Amino acid sequence: MNPRHWARDLAMGARFGVTGGREGWVRMTLTAVGVGLGVALLLLCTAMPNVIASRNKVEDARYVNVYSQTVSSKADNTLLIAAADTTWHDDDIRGRIVEPEGRRAPLPPGVDRFPGKGEMVVSPALKDLLDSDDAKLLRERLPYRITGTIGESGLIGSHELAYYAGGSGLKLSVISPVTRLTEYGKPDATTEKTDPVLLLMVLVVIVVLLTPVAVFIAAAVRFGGERRDRRLAALRLVGSDRGMTRRIAAGEALAGALLGLVVGTGFFLLGRQKLGTGELLGVSVWPSYLDPSPSLAALVAMAVPVAAVLVTLLAMRGVVVEPLGVVRAAKQRRRRLWWRLLPPVAGLAMLYPMIGQGRRNGDFNQYLVIGGVLMLLIGITALLPWVVEAIVVRLGKGALSWQLAMRRLQLSSGTAARMVNGIAVAVAGAIALQMLFTGTQSQYTKNTGKDPGRVQMQVAFSGPKPPSGIERAFTGTKGVRAAVVLARAEYGDSRRDPNSNSDLTVGSCAALRELAALPSCKDGDVFIKRTRSGYSDPSNAAEIALAKPGRQLYIDPSYDGEDRGLEVPWTVPANLRQVNARKDSLQEYASLLVTPAALPAKAAPAVFSDGVYLRLDPSVPDSREYVRNVTARMDPLAQAFGWSATQENSKYTSIRTGLFVGSAFVLALIGASLLVSQLEQLRERRKLLSALVAFGTRRRTLSLSVLWQTALPVGLGLVLATGVGVVLGTVLLKMTRIPVAMDWASVLTMTGVGAVVVGVVTLLSLPPLLRMMRPTGLRTE
Repeated sequence: MNPRHWARDLAMGARFGVTGGREGWVRMTLTAVGVGLGVALLLLCTAMPNVIASRNKVEDARYVNVYSQTVSSKADNTLLIAAADTTWHDDDIRGRIVEPEGRRAPLPPGVDRFPGKGEMVVSPALKDLLDSDDAKLLRERLPYRITGTIGESGLIGSHELAYYAGGSGLKLSVISPVTRLTEYGKPDATTEKTDPVLLLMVLVVIVVLLTPVAVFIAAAVRFGGERRDRRLAALRLVGSDRGMTRRIAAGEALAGALLGLVVGTGFFLLGRQKLGTGELLGVSVWPSYLDPSPSLAALVAMAVPVAAVLVTLLAMRGVVVEPLGVVRAAKQRRRRLWWRLLPPVAGLAMLYPMIGQGRRNGDFNQYLVIGGVLMLLIGITALLPWVVEAIVVRLGKGALSWQLAMRRLQLSSGTAARMVNGIAVAVAGAIALQMLFTGTQSQYTKNTGKDPGRVQMQVAFSGPKPPSGIERAFTGTKGVRAAVVLARAEYGDSRRDPNSNSDLTVGSCAALRELAALPSCKDGDVFIKRTRSGYSDPSNAAEIALAKPGRQLYIDPSYDGEDRGLEVPWTVPANLRQVNARKDSLQEYASLLVTPAALPAKAAPAVFSDGVYLRLDPSVPDSREYVRNVTARMDPLAQAFGWSATQENSKYTSIRTGLFVGSAFVLALIGASLLVSQLEQLRERRKLLSALVAFGTRRRTLSLSVLWQTALPVGLGLVLATGVGVVLGTVLLKMTRIPVAMDWASVLTMTGVGAVVVGVVTLLSLPPLLRMMRPTGLRTE
């Protein structure tokens, strides 16, 4: 075929699409909106590399290792900085207290001047939060005067909560979260080896999120296909052959795709601004982060029009356009099954060599993973038309609305399947991913050994703190049922440079019972644990030998090269009793348990508390916020955090969060595209619906008929998607060498989400349906 002829025919088709009058413009608009929605999401995906790079750049630029072991000397260009992070309900707040030591001290990124003592600069989101009526407790916790805001270069997103407060008297120590620096920034580190299973998850997430978008774009370029095919019959009357007719049809689709690129770019630019001012699942970005990669954006701009032409040419092979009409109403040849099985079989063949590979045998082949998952999902679009046709051809008897729906599906099952393909592919991918994440969750979740039913919050002070008054301060806090305060001190067998030394724990009888099983206890008693929990060797013979009754020990001994200790002599009481440690002991570092009265008064300055364990009243809504406020008043650098029985791998959590964010966008695309597709289908049937109403058919019958035409293909699509999703999930689990265990609740949830989306779209299409049943729909031009 001459390229000149191709260009001429494509241009003629594009001209027909643009100059087709009101009918043509409606068809073109629907196609452009459908394609534009997909293009907008594709452009968003092309911006993801820049989003990740920009967020990492900010994180690296403001990085400070507050627990660094190497600290520079004080100079004109040094800065003392301390971590003062906190939490407001479920939102983390990044806080730093800064104290410049010279005129050339480095400014934090996004800050133009240092805040003075009692002042702070905050992120715009934190400023809005502090100004709100519900943040009274947070304002009490951060009592600084706001003197400025942090710029974009110092924040990873528009909704990040962060502040820099001015401090004075910050002190460097081994255990405090204070360090001295001359510049910000993360030092170059060796690249961490990527977990093969996590890399597999990323690849599958990308394919699962993008495949429905491609399916929707392919369906959108076919909007108005039936009317267009009938118009093409007129071209056969004036001498065009079948090839030319197909190329003209492709040209019309090409015009809609090109307009869709423009509309999609507009959607993306509007969404770019909205996303820059919004937050989804705790993730926010700046609009400048959402700059598409030029190469990827160019690929989208080329792929969408080419796909429109190819999809149209492929679809036209099943339609015979003759001079006297379109051969579509006659009995169609049954669809063949054998070639429709090839894509999923090919996908399984690509994935099969990696079964049993696991995480210890290197990375999974990226090309085989992408190709295999893609072929399995694309196989749904090939199988669904055959499934719909095979089922509806056997149906027909029933109520009038049912018969009308079945007859329509028997005549155009391909159109119905095309509308459902996207949701079926999305549900299949979601089921497979849910199985993969559920199966691998135990490998990326570790047991912390903490019991949230026993302790709800723990406070860790930034340095040694006298225990007096701590328990009273917390037990008097609203929402606190009990506070367990434990203190400790060091002891040795000599005043200076002891050969044997260890720690002892000081606490009330109630507090010591959280560490060991005490037979009886009163102030003045001393205990030593005969066993240690959490150690490979539970024996505690060394400390038992060191702390013999009657032996003189020294509390806070001195060491060469360090400040002199108190060196308080202490004789181990004769009433020392051996006890067993609790398996769920709150602390493990000390075996000698002492009540306060058992120590000499001179030893009190050597006893310090480094934390508190709290039991909260669940009926008090803001009990955790009250605890954080008391903690901030006692020690602004202390950390108050909740207990959790498990802890997830941060990379695993990030991938799952990315999946949820991407799924939200894909679900929005699914709903919008389904609505546009449904409106296009109704528009094509407008005259038919109006004619049936004019002949006396009840509106209720026609409405139910349209609902059946949607419900049956959706139901069949979801059943097929469930089967393919379970197969794909099983293969992925076998690739990671994880036993296959079906979580049917999650499978049904994913299927139910798809059904809910379709149900909402169907309800939204009812008002247009009722309007199209009016007799005015019979009017023609």
